[in-house]
Amino acid sequence: MHTVNIHEAKTHLSRLIAEIGRGEEVVIAKGGKPVARLVPYGPTGQERRFGKDAGLFEVPDDFDEPLPAQVLAGFME
Repeated sequence: MHTVNIHEAKTHLSRLIAEIGRGEEVVIAKGGKPVARLVPYGPTGQERRFGKDAGLFEVPDDFDEPLPAQVLAGFME
């Protein structure tokens, strides 16, 4: 990973994209402080699976009941 300033990034965008395509990362800095990181586009490596958290939380029976008066009063302040 290497750092370039904004002017260099604008001037050499095609070269930077080629580097990123080879798996490298590029940091763009403004005034010597990093402001962006360019990384290769692709899968994150984490597969999303539907229902993987099933059973970790149970919705209470009174979930959609009106809130108690003292809680509602807190929203009116």
